[in-house]
Amino acid sequence: MNITYRKAKPEDIRAITEFGLKLYGPENTFESLYKENEEILSSESQILFLAEDNDKIIGFADCSLRYDYVEGTHGGVIGYLEGIYIDPPYRMKGIAKALVSLCEDWAREKGCKEFASDCELYNDESYRFHLKIGFKEANRLICFVKEL
Repeated sequence: MNITYRKAKPEDIRAITEFGLKLYGPENTFESLYKENEEILSSESQILFLAEDNDKIIGFADCSLRYDYVEGTHGGVIGYLEGIYIDPPYRMKGIAKALVSLCEDWAREKGCKEFASDCELYNDESYRFHLKIGFKEANRLICFVKEL
């Protein structure tokens, strides 16, 4: 393995979108994620980092700046891990942690003092990952909705 890390470029959009489908599931379409990734790649407040093994993309991290209230933080602009995905054969090798470090560095450069994330209540794998790389649980939340 020869793992390298870099900021995503427009020509990476197809691969990023494929990983996004694996991460975010079948309720998303390739077209909708592709459009979202186009916006991210041209944004000043969001960034995608890639992990590669010999020039083959094996994972990505999506992070943003959040200006609204983020649960458990002191306020201000907050760096936020929006999503992270590593191909299964490459997991448990420190790759995701390295990608999150790149996101944290980027957030610091943007003036952030805190970095946050979330996961679904049922996602034990994500929960353990967050704790392992230094996050602390801030709160548990169940959201409700009804049609009008």
